[in-house]
Amino acid sequence: MEGVIDAHTRALLTEHPGFDWTVTEFVRVVDVRLPPRVFHKHCPELAQRRVATPHGIPVHLQLLGSDPVALAANARQAVSLGAVSLDLNFGCPAKTVNRHDGGASLLRDPRRLERAVAAVHQAVDGAVPVTAKIRLGFSDRLKALDCALAAERGGAASLVVHARTRDEGYRPPAHWEWIGRIRHALGIPVIANGDIWTLEDYWKARTLSGCPDVMLGRGALADPYLAPRIRHWQRTNERLPATGWSVRAEILTTYAALQRSTLPERVVVSLLKQWLNQMRARDPEAARRFQALRRETRLDPFLAGLNAPASSADAASAVAPHPTTALAT
Repeated sequence: MEGVIDAHTRALLTEHPGFDWTVTEFVRVVDVRLPPRVFHKHCPELAQRRVATPHGIPVHLQLLGSDPVALAANARQAVSLGAVSLDLNFGCPAKTVNRHDGGASLLRDPRRLERAVAAVHQAVDGAVPVTAKIRLGFSDRLKALDCALAAERGGAASLVVHARTRDEGYRPPAHWEWIGRIRHALGIPVIANGDIWTLEDYWKARTLSGCPDVMLGRGALADPYLAPRIRHWQRTNERLPATGWSVRAEILTTYAALQRSTLPERVVVSLLKQWLNQMRARDPEAARRFQALRRETRLDPFLAGLNAPASSADAASAVAPHPTTALAT
């Protein structure tokens, strides 16, 4: 998720057991081999002996592009820098990305998607796994299965499927049953993605898709304890208690402390607003805080507003939760 899931976010979200692995923001590949600094910017974990979060959860490096030659060159560069797995993004619905022939734009032509995956698969020559993420198509679902099969033929070790087309964006509903059709046709693991906000959503996505595994995106930001909730339920068949606003405010405050050491305060505030924007669709208290702080540009007052007692936030104008602005994935 571009602009949101950086190394600090990955560290915070994997502090408690829940995630099996994480994925970086995409490295945009156009027509040249990128210098090492670009890869380290997106994946600082490359500097470690094992590419993982501080809590030991593997980090997979994501590439986004359409030129097989450039993708291959950058795949080799990533592996030389220590990447443990490469993920190819064919799911980003952002208009800017699609206009420049990246992300979901390749879903129009499964042959191009296959060539892109095959180029990366051949370039790394088995040194690391190559995975891919797609949607159910660009404008419709007519090529959903063809695109999935193309990724498999190209050499993808597993496939994440977001249960909507590019044109559907993030509008509900997610068509989890369509992922089931793909899973039945492929011989590689298929992972369900899209609109998994709660434990109930997780169970519905698993049931309708038949996939044993799911990928969390916006849902993990809306509820940073969603993955631990799922893992706890898997292990015990019991629910973790709900987390109050103070717990979420603490996570945001910790995130700000990590970011402010290297970024200007106005940028940190912008990042906090992005995360809070994800939370507010599912949390009335987050919605009230967002409404009260949406024009604040100074970091310390913003943090004070996040951590103010609930009674202070109640004085602000309440807003009804509504769908968040979609961020590129």
